[in-house]
Amino acid sequence: MKRSTERILTTHTGSLARPRPLLDLMKAKEYGEPYDQADYDRTVREAVADVVRRQILSGIDVVNDGEQSKTSFNRYIGDRLNGFEPTEVVARVVGAVGGKEAEAFPEYYEEYLKSGYFTTRVTSNVPLACTGPISYKPEAVKTDLANLKSALEGVDVEEVFVPATTPVINLRNRYYKTEEEYLYAVADAMREEYQAIIDAGFLLQVDGPGLPHSPEGVPEGEARKVVDMRIDALNHALRGIPEEKIRFHTCFGVNHGPRIYDATLAELIGPIMRINAGAYSFEAANPRHMHEYHVFEDVKLPEGKVIIPGMVTHAHNIVEHPELIAEMIVKYAQLVGRENLMVGNDCGFSSQAVYQPEVHPTVAWAKFQALSEGARLASERLWRG
Repeated sequence: MKRSTERILTTHTGSLARPRPLLDLMKAKEYGEPYDQADYDRTVREAVADVVRRQILSGIDVVNDGEQSKTSFNRYIGDRLNGFEPTEVVARVVGAVGGKEAEAFPEYYEEYLKSGYFTTRVTSNVPLACTGPISYKPEAVKTDLANLKSALEGVDVEEVFVPATTPVINLRNRYYKTEEEYLYAVADAMREEYQAIIDAGFLLQVDGPGLPHSPEGVPEGEARKVVDMRIDALNHALRGIPEEKIRFHTCFGVNHGPRIYDATLAELIGPIMRINAGAYSFEAANPRHMHEYHVFEDVKLPEGKVIIPGMVTHAHNIVEHPELIAEMIVKYAQLVGRENLMVGNDCGFSSQAVYQPEVHPTVAWAKFQALSEGARLASERLWRG
């Protein structure tokens, strides 16, 4: 994993908007409608090539495939793992926000769940459940890695990463006797994907938005045990892979909303640091969390580790000013050391394949350009005073 030895390097968390022709084909496939497989494969390849090119043009140093082939992290499990099948049909549009947040702002979320983001997703919302023994299907990841390698021909980037989900997945277990047995079965299967990414010469990014968070409504002692079990299962899946080839990403939520019940970085930093990764990516540009760089006044970053705080956010459509980004970068660098810092965005700009992402694609690219310019300004200050 490259480090910011001469300037602050830029990256992001992974998912980017899919082009409409690809969304149309994904939707047809999802709903069992006729589509041409060769056309589908070609459209994915072209989308990956285009999104790699646009990342480079926007000034991103460490790039990926934009997760163009994935409809969502829960749904892609059905393509990668045996043992899952659709269960009962539910309403086409389902709410994705609950708990204290929805209870505190019911009027807001009643309107929010009618927004384009929820009504223009290509997934059918027929839930998947584990109904048999889990094993890994390697065909899809082989295709993804081949498409990414093809997109990288003739281009110059610092490094390349590929995201993959954690063993903690939001799909019901109807087969394994215990949740722990289920979790470790997923971990053993996903390990094959992790290793394939490493063997292809890329960095692995493990995406775990909910992994270090305590389950809502569970007593504190029990919640801590659940988090520890999840982290142990992930480390089990990562065993033998050098930490310097692994990034871990988490966030506090993907929705646009008040977010007053978000966890804090101070609460999550301990569990995060237990994960056997070389770099940790987390939300920092969301206004609910911009102040949390203070955590590193008390928490010493372990030797050899890198942090990747978000400097532009998925939580609104305002393009952050490069001067503000530069100021934030300098603050983090002063606390952890410039060589231990890389910068990115808070979370994916299209965590699901959707026709109307909450951050408009043109805004997302403008945010990346601001990120690159902010990193340039910060580098001038950090290296040249």
